[in-house]
Amino acid sequence: MTAPARILAGVAACLIIWAIAIVIEKIILTLAKKSRIQRDVFYLLGRIVKMVLIVVGLIAGFGTMGIDVAAMVAGLGLTGFALGFALKDALSNVLAGVLVLVYQPFRIGSHIKVSGYDGTVRRVDLRYTTVESDNRTVLIPNANLFNNPVEIFKS
Repeated sequence: MTAPARILAGVAACLIIWAIAIVIEKIILTLAKKSRIQRDVFYLLGRIVKMVLIVVGLIAGFGTMGIDVAAMVAGLGLTGFALGFALKDALSNVLAGVLVLVYQPFRIGSHIKVSGYDGTVRRVDLRYTTVESDNRTVLIPNANLFNNPVEIFKS
């Protein structure tokens, strides 16, 4: 295969995988509208899937063009390791938030006690759960909800 043909094939591979990534993201976002699970989970999932597919598409495209992708893949692995290590607390909160939103051990309006704080759950997002009680609002990192016992009071 000639160099221009390889470049054209590589660009075509990138564009096809990019289009597939956009379609899959739109499907996930459409499912988000129909699901009872909070939309933040689906938006996060859609973004992750899209970015992974784009990276895979770029690597496949570069490989098709004849560029050695071994160093690129190794670099991405090291970058992922470094980012994961640097962001481990934030990532643990986000992953715990996804689990709270999916499994819903408590709901907005529930009265809970965790880590010495008790109050009514006002909001649950990917990083924090907001609990209100007697003139104070406490943002509890979602990782605390998985690392500590949570007491849920019945109404």
